[in-house]
Amino acid sequence: MSEHRRKPPQPQGGGRAAARRGQSGASSGRRAAPRGATGSPSDSYGSGQYGAGGEQQSYGGRAEARRAAQRNAGGRRRAPEPGAGRRGGATGPGGGRGRQGPERKRLIDYPRHGRDGWRRWMPSWKLVSGLCLGFIGSLVAVAGIGYAMVGVPDIAKTATAQNNVYYWSDGTEMVATGGETNRQIIDYSQIPAAMRYAVISQENKTFETDRGVDPKGIARAFLNMARGGQTQGGSTITQQYVKNAMLNDQSQTVSRKFKEIFVAIKVGATFDKDEIMAGYLNSAYYGRNAYGIQAAARAYFNKDAIKLNPGECSFLAAMLKGATYYDPAGAQSIDITATPEANKKRAFAQMQDTLDKMVEYGHLNATERAKYTQLPKWQNPRSNTALSGQTGYLVDLANSYLVNNSDKTGITEEKLRTGGLSIHTTFDKKKVKELTAAVTKVQKSNIKPKERPEDTHVQFGGASVDPDSGAIRAIYGGEDATKHFTNNADQTGAQVGSTFKPFVLAAAMTWGVRDPDLGSSQAQDERTIVSPKSLYPGKNKLKIRNYDGSVWKNEKGEEWLQTNDGQASYGSPPNYKIDLREAMRESVNSAFVQLGMDVGLDKVKDAAVSAGLKEKSLTGTGFPSFSIGISDPSAIRMAGAYATFAASGKQRDPYSVEKVTSKDGVTYTHKTETKEAFTSPVADNVTDILKTVVDKGTGTAAQLPGRDVAGKTGTTDGNKSAWFVGYTPQLSTAITMFRYDDNESNKNRTFLEMYGTGGQKKIHGASFPAQIWHDYMAEALKGEKAKSFPTPEPIGEVLNEDPLPSPTPSVSESEESSPSPSPSPSESEVEPSPSPSDTCGRFDWQCQSNGGTNQGSTNGGGPGGGDTSPSPSESPSDGGNPRGQDGGLFGGRDG
Repeated sequence: MSEHRRKPPQPQGGGRAAARRGQSGASSGRRAAPRGATGSPSDSYGSGQYGAGGEQQSYGGRAEARRAAQRNAGGRRRAPEPGAGRRGGATGPGGGRGRQGPERKRLIDYPRHGRDGWRRWMPSWKLVSGLCLGFIGSLVAVAGIGYAMVGVPDIAKTATAQNNVYYWSDGTEMVATGGETNRQIIDYSQIPAAMRYAVISQENKTFETDRGVDPKGIARAFLNMARGGQTQGGSTITQQYVKNAMLNDQSQTVSRKFKEIFVAIKVGATFDKDEIMAGYLNSAYYGRNAYGIQAAARAYFNKDAIKLNPGECSFLAAMLKGATYYDPAGAQSIDITATPEANKKRAFAQMQDTLDKMVEYGHLNATERAKYTQLPKWQNPRSNTALSGQTGYLVDLANSYLVNNSDKTGITEEKLRTGGLSIHTTFDKKKVKELTAAVTKVQKSNIKPKERPEDTHVQFGGASVDPDSGAIRAIYGGEDATKHFTNNADQTGAQVGSTFKPFVLAAAMTWGVRDPDLGSSQAQDERTIVSPKSLYPGKNKLKIRNYDGSVWKNEKGEEWLQTNDGQASYGSPPNYKIDLREAMRESVNSAFVQLGMDVGLDKVKDAAVSAGLKEKSLTGTGFPSFSIGISDPSAIRMAGAYATFAASGKQRDPYSVEKVTSKDGVTYTHKTETKEAFTSPVADNVTDILKTVVDKGTGTAAQLPGRDVAGKTGTTDGNKSAWFVGYTPQLSTAITMFRYDDNESNKNRTFLEMYGTGGQKKIHGASFPAQIWHDYMAEALKGEKAKSFPTPEPIGEVLNEDPLPSPTPSVSESEESSPSPSPSPSESEVEPSPSPSDTCGRFDWQCQSNGGTNQGSTNGGGPGGGDTSPSPSESPSDGGNPRGQDGGLFGGRDG
């Protein structure tokens, strides 16, 4: 065969399939033409297999073909060289659509050039290293600039504050206070070593070796801020010193925290440790308006700082953690949990912990440490003379309202200390003056501690609330806010006695009594609303029963026999029934204790809370005597709760601040929130019955000629407290009287009996409290038009209806000045012999059961009665809460 007829050589790279792919690609224009191609038919032969000059290209398979196509993809995006063919050919040398030469290097090779798949997105070590170095360099630059821009603090400029100005409700100025600072800078040599080592041991044990900042503490603070919280502890002493020195900027922001860190670093590099320690102890706040160790030593111990012993030093170190919660004098005006008792426990525990750490770290020997196992003897705080009389109580009440409601007011304790606020209160200057005058008149005329031991430690408290808004118009907190530090209007711990009975009546008319024939769960739903005309037992030493007729027994299996005031029985034998209006008028304990059991003590509690009492001030909710006032709400809360009845069931929380302004404008304005505690028929019926108490019952001393008055007297077990709470349509006022030794040296303070106090055989709510209420309200309402209470709608069903003559007490000594009662029947007539049955009918009050202990006749009824609330052995005794708190507006046990 001739030479020119030989077949062309077969492709060597990839076989027939590769050849087909090459031909297909050439014909479709999907692959670039080989370099040097002319675009002629002869040139196109095998163009998918050969490059320029006839060199064979081997792709090796599909994957390699795809990679080749990707490498040449850039050529398709470039404009063709002059003379380039339309479908991949080239018209001249160098023509074509493939790579034309090396690409320009990018500054940052990302995504990575020349990489496929996930490798294209994986940064190179050069890129990562470069970015890290750049980031670190930026931080160093920022830190350097920040370090250069901040300055070290000047102690002389710290602990400055402005006054807060308080205004009466009429807009006139009451007092300007809060801006005073008590501080004296002393030299490092005048600070005892024990004080330095106390704070080192408790706050920053590495102080003498660290660089001034705590990286872990900083990280923790930033993490907390990122979560939405505030920056928190963990700072070094240097950082705390810097924070104290930056009083003009206490914002919790990232920029402020950064600034604080830079300042701390600069202070650590600029000052030696002695200067930092002296600066910290001279600028720290120890409570009692004392800035610095010298002022604190004087405020708590009335001595110079150099004379402090290790025990006193560890005590003051505890104050640095927050004097609100560690000052043994208490700070309930700021926080209701900061009671003297609670603060003493916290201060003692913290002091002992500090001493132990001082021994552990070698700063104090064990022999010396053993000398300090009790709180040091501290003195009561000295107060600003501008806050004497009632002013200090008023300022404390306003401050505590703002701080305890900081989520609404935006005012924190720190903002109050910084000052510059104009605080417009609800207090009526005239009413405050008249309430003080009414109490003072009774004190001077009747309470003579130099003549009678029974007149020592007598205390009064009072509060007046506007029913239409809840505004507190007046309080009486004690004789002088600079001498008596507990606000008797806000927290006392004194039981309220029979002034609690209106809540039992309101519960009976709201929820009704349970059906004794139904099971406990069904009985909760099947109830009968009670009419005030319903009859209940007035018998003395009444055996109290559960709603189903079974005898109530305590955990020890003891029965409860409820006594009345003066051991008096009301009504006629054998059942001694009395309607609820008369039971309220004569303050008959047995009737309301049994009514409370029939309604359910849980519902009685709900009624009290709905009216406005704090739930945590309610004590002994599982005992029958709960219904007759063994709880200890404050005078403010009692006035507010009765104001709910005055407002026909509309409840508004008591408040003491109308608005707050600063240089930035109005920062807070009060908005009254109204809730329906009771329907108007319920509230108006309670009011109508309480009118009976004042018109012809135990509260006649509170009558105001020409005005509608409703109210209730109250006296507690052991005659340890007495109350009168009453209201007109315009004003609700509560007055309390008790004996309470508040001498700090008395470690077991208790309420004292008032037999013989004021020259009277026994103190009732109808005596001095009702007299004070009358004298005050007569002046407070002078010039205001008299208003009448609404006429109540009939309500409920009459239970145990039985025509009876007017009830007559069978034993004398009730609170009312009424005609002499008839003689009492013999005890055998009053209490027949027990029957064998242990379960009796619901109103079969003469039914007796076997096995009773008669525990209630002495421990339950006690020597008091009528207005006397007993304290069962299992419930708080001594006429008060064992914690000594009341759950008032800002004080007590309400969190």
